Amino acid sequence: MSEANSVLIGRKPIMNYVLACITLFHSGAKEVSIKARGRAISRAVDVAEILRKRFMPNLKIKEINIGTEQVQLKEEEGSSTPRNLSTIEIVLTQ
Repeated sequence: MSEANSVLIGRKPIMNYVLACITLFHSGAKEVSIKARGRAISRAVDVAEILRKRFMPNLKIKEINIGTEQVQLKEEEGSSTPRNLSTIEIVLTQ
């Protein structure tokens, strides 16, 4: 799947991401990938469920990938410590 058909979930309102997914599907995409890390994971699940329940009931969940990324969080003293950050990718298809 191309990165162009991916929606990266952040801190914006959920409906912004729902609209982005609907736009991708209406522009001809057969699959859309919803990706999130950390605290945004619950928002990604909400986006997928709102799409399926309210707007596009014919959507199917093709796959769900979960994982962990190690990221460097910068502390004020200048040293950085590696932290584990959970990730999710939900692939929806028509």
